[in-house]
Order: sequence, then structure tokens, then C-alpha cells
Amino acid sequence: MKLRDSPSACPSLWRSLPCPPAELRLDLVLSSGQTFRWWESSPGAWTGVLGGRVWTLRQDPDRLWYTVYGEEEEDGRPAEAAKPDGAETDQILRDYFQLDVGLPALYCAWGAADPLFRKVAGDFPGVRVLRQDPVECLLSFICTSNNHISRITAMIERLCQAFGRRLCRLDARPFHAFPSLSALAGADAEARLRALGFGYRAKFVSGSARAIVEGLGAEGLRRLRAAPYAEARRVLCALPGVGAKVADCVCLMALDKAEAVPVDTHVWRIARQRYGAALGGRSLTPRAHQEIGCLLRRPPQGPGASRQPGSGLGGPRPGQLWGRAPLGHPRRDRAPRVSDWGGSPPLLPAWDAQGCGQLPVPRPLCA
Repeated sequence: MKLRDSPSACPSLWRSLPCPPAELRLDLVLSSGQTFRWWESSPGAWTGVLGGRVWTLRQDPDRLWYTVYGEEEEDGRPAEAAKPDGAETDQILRDYFQLDVGLPALYCAWGAADPLFRKVAGDFPGVRVLRQDPVECLLSFICTSNNHISRITAMIERLCQAFGRRLCRLDARPFHAFPSLSALAGADAEARLRALGFGYRAKFVSGSARAIVEGLGAEGLRRLRAAPYAEARRVLCALPGVGAKVADCVCLMALDKAEAVPVDTHVWRIARQRYGAALGGRSLTPRAHQEIGCLLRRPPQGPGASRQPGSGLGGPRPGQLWGRAPLGHPRRDRAPRVSDWGGSPPLLPAWDAQGCGQLPVPRPLCA
């Protein structure tokens, strides 16, 4: 099957949604390290797998365009599968990018609350947190420990090719669905993952898949969207290879927990250097992790408090939108990349569910 990289190629096979760049920037969001299944197949066109289907997306100044490819048999013949309904695919994208939440108003509120955000926001418009499938998000982020985006992307690609259902081939490039839990819970899964270069992560991927199959199941994992943040986080942290950061990434990007604040050494450094966080110790201990989470959810303490060292970031803050805020001015000779943040997916404004004091904020992107 031939890749369709623009609506001019087979216009009847493309659909569009109203979506200006201020609401969504594909180049920033799909390369940010939130997901590892998209690649820029041609300038401005992004092709990847979402919901067991292969898509190509691109934007113009007013609209988000997309096309969905049908499944193929191994010999290249079209598979006997129902053609996706346009209203259904529209809703899949709206849900995935959370397009029902207006982003410019939030940018305005964040800019009013934080001078640092106001300074950089113009260079990073349309950054959203995705709403991903919980199983795919969880198992993908287990692979992120001591890793970087390009290597994680290659690992997830090998994982899908080895264990996932083949969907189609575009210009000789095969695409596969994300593997089922049962496929990754098999007796030989860990050994196969080690052979694919997963190293110590192999036992965590297969072990978590097995624990979910034998425990709450994929649907039970999805139902954590309705559970309190602390409960969802506790359940995730009980899985093999899942620590506080991975649990918070999954809570934020798959389980609708806008109060989750993934913290690593980069976020720790930003909290200290850019926001004057008074944190004890020289390393990211569990206590420091909790303190930073509380700090990023704390309301300002009186006039100007959000700018005073150690007083908390307060209100809707850029540290919670960007995760790792840009260090220095971003480059202008290309589109901003995740490395401009330091390599971490963006976060969101939140309220505290861990005893740090609750506060109302504008409607979060993970609503």
C-alpha cells in the first residue's frame, strides 16, 4: 500500500477537524516522549499506530487532516474488515488529543501566573498531554528507565513487530498493533524480549503483563481512570518495574489524573534552579519526589508568593505544563524538539491528592 502524505493524494480518503496550531502542534506533541509510535513520514506528515489502526496526520493553519489505512493480509491483499466510520475516527482523535479542552485560554492563565511560562510560551504553542491506552502507555514507560527517546522508540517498534498483529505495509514499511497482554505474558516472552535487546526491562515488561492478566485485567486497568489518584498510583506501583515516576506518567497520560506530577532528576533540578524550591539533599530521594509533587500543586501564599524561593509554584504553573522547562532560549533554526525541554514529556496544572492542600485550577487537559 502506498503512503498518503497529503490530502492531495486520494482526497476522498482524507477527513479533517477544525484545529489551529494554537490548539495542537503535531510536531511538538508527537515527538515529545509521551508516545513512541509516530514518525514524521514526510515534512509535516506524521504516520503511526493508534487504536489498532495506522494513521497519517498533518495540519494546515486551520484544520487537522487525517487518513486511516485499511488492514492487509500478509500477501498485501485488503483484509476483510469493516471500513472505519468517519464520526468514529473523528472521536478517536478528539479523545487522543483531548481537543474538547481549549488550550489558548489555559496558556493565557498560565502566562498570567508565571513569568517564565509567559517568556517561552510563544515558542511552544499547542502542546497537549495525550490520553493514551493504559496498557500501551504502562508497558511503554516501563521501557523508559535509563533510556532516551530514539532508543525507546526503536525498542517499542521491535516489541510490536515481534508480538503485535500485523496491520499493513506502507511503501515497504510494516506496521503492527501494540501487543496484547496475553502475548507479552507468555512463558517465553521474557527470553524473547531479552533477545530483542530489552535487557533487565524484559522481566518487568513480561512480569507486569502477567500480573495484569492474572489480576485486574486490561479493563480493570482502564477503570482506574475513575479511581482516586492515590489509589491508581498505589496499584501501578505494585507492578514489576513500576516506580513513582512511571506510575505518575501513566496516571497523567492514560488514567486522567491531572494531579500526577512525574518527577525525575531533571524536574528536580528545574524545581530548584528555576523556581527556587528549597529541597533538602543532593539527590532525588522518595521524600524529595513527594516534596516536589506537593510544591508543584501548592497555591501561592499571598501576593507575589509564587515568585519567592521556597514558597511553591502556585496556581497553574509552567513547570506543570512543561515538566522540564526549557533551559535557555530555544533554537529558532528548526521546530522545537523534546531535547529543548531536556527530554521529558510535558505535565499539566493540577490539584493535590496527597495531603499537600487542594486548590481549584482551570480545567486540566486530562479532563
